[in-house]
Amino acid sequence: MKHVNLKNSQINLRNKFLKSGVKMIGPETIFFSNDTQIGKNVIIEPYVVIGSKVKIGNNVVIKSFSHLESCRIENKVEIGPYARIRPNTVLKEGSKVGNFVEVKKSIIGKKSKINHLSYIGDSKIGNSVNVGAGTITCNYDGKKKYVTNIKDKVFIGSNSSLVAPITIGEGSTIGAGSVITRNVKSKSLALTRSEQKEIKNYKIREK
Repeated sequence: MKHVNLKNSQINLRNKFLKSGVKMIGPETIFFSNDTQIGKNVIIEPYVVIGSKVKIGNNVVIKSFSHLESCRIENKVEIGPYARIRPNTVLKEGSKVGNFVEVKKSIIGKKSKINHLSYIGDSKIGNSVNVGAGTITCNYDGKKKYVTNIKDKVFIGSNSSLVAPITIGEGSTIGAGSVITRNVKSKSLALTRSEQKEIKNYKIREK
């Protein structure tokens, strides 16, 4: 009986949002919570799960296999596919969180993009920031969690590790593959990279 009630509850929620104008592709695969709030002109693709305490603004696109909980999504945001938006996250207007990106307890500023394969936790990201593929905020040292503060118009190169607590100044660039452990001043280039070595005519030793 409990299973039937849950099923009926989801059917009612889906019908409610369909009637309010939410466009769902494969509505039978999409799951809502009783307190879900959704604005106008929202598109939700198949296999999306929306947990409790989620508020979604207008003109939002949520792509397949994304999971949202206890977060606020402002207008004109794009999420997924395969994105996880965890509690206490705010995605500001025009921001984008792409495939295989996890965001936790963070503010993502207007028109900022985290497109691929990244973890952003305990962070404040400004406006028009580009976070490259494979970037992680190293926010936990085993005992405490620390904040990463990224100012406006920062470019984070792919496969970078930002070791909190840290502030990346406005308009600065982080070179790809860097491990950044100290604050970066505005309009600066910061990178940590070992010198590339090349051994000519190298032969693999035979066993």
